[in-house]
Amino acid sequence: MVPLLIGITLISFIVIHLAPGEPTDLQTQLNPEASAELQQRLRAHYGLDKPLPEQYFNWLGRLARLDFGQSFHQDHRPVLDKILERMPITILINVLSIGLILLVAIPIGIFSATHRNSMFDRATTVFVFVGFAMPSFWLALLLMDYLGVRLGWFPIAGLKSLGFEYLGLGGQILDLASHLVLPVFVSAFGGLAGFSRYMRSNMLEVIHQDYILTARAKGLSERVVILRHALRNALLPVITILGLSVPGLIGGSVIFETIFAIPGMGKLFYDGVMMRDYPLIMGVLVIGAILTLVGNLLADIGYAVADPRIRKAD
Repeated sequence: MVPLLIGITLISFIVIHLAPGEPTDLQTQLNPEASAELQQRLRAHYGLDKPLPEQYFNWLGRLARLDFGQSFHQDHRPVLDKILERMPITILINVLSIGLILLVAIPIGIFSATHRNSMFDRATTVFVFVGFAMPSFWLALLLMDYLGVRLGWFPIAGLKSLGFEYLGLGGQILDLASHLVLPVFVSAFGGLAGFSRYMRSNMLEVIHQDYILTARAKGLSERVVILRHALRNALLPVITILGLSVPGLIGGSVIFETIFAIPGMGKLFYDGVMMRDYPLIMGVLVIGAILTLVGNLLADIGYAVADPRIRKAD
């Protein structure tokens, strides 16, 4: 994981500095009194006048000490503090999205496989194509317009309503939940389509295996055969795909957090890109990479939990 993390940071660092513009441009180009000398002094202050390899190794040395540097924004706050403020929101939304995906997609996949070519199976096939074809930002705007603006069922921005602090504990929970409904659904919608199809495909392959026929021949009920014997083996590829989907969920946070004005890591990253805030951008990318690697590690552990053969392998 450590060499992979270093490789991610190296590629990200190079790509960020290849993008046109620098942080000093935003501070000098709109200021008619800013001279070329001032711009050079700002570049030296931020360390941008040094060669790119030297900048990277200086940054990597600070990262080894868990020092993410200070933001180039006017507040000049430590990058790690700004990320830690926003991280719980993004993690909460992604955990809820993954939970919704598993809660809905697995039963849909199982039922579609055990009722192949039924009306339900055909309807979920249409749902899958719609889910894959519909851009998440477009879906978010549609839901905001219809469910938020026209019907007024859900809030369309932020995480709290005005007067949130005056509500009781139950009211605060309901208010926060109402603000999370649309972002969580938008985040999970594409995954629901994909995972239900993966689950259906895996179940169709498993239920035709010889050991499933043997279990049925022993007189076991269909429920036991499906849930105890077929499901565990059908879950193995889904667990792997779930670990690989973590980067997409974190990357998707940039879209829906910006659209719904949610103060999470995605919105922070977007603002950092717009401001050319290199330390903040790299800090968010590093945290996102760590979360992605941890997600893949958890997928490997889950793979071993679901398949005893992996645990017992030498």
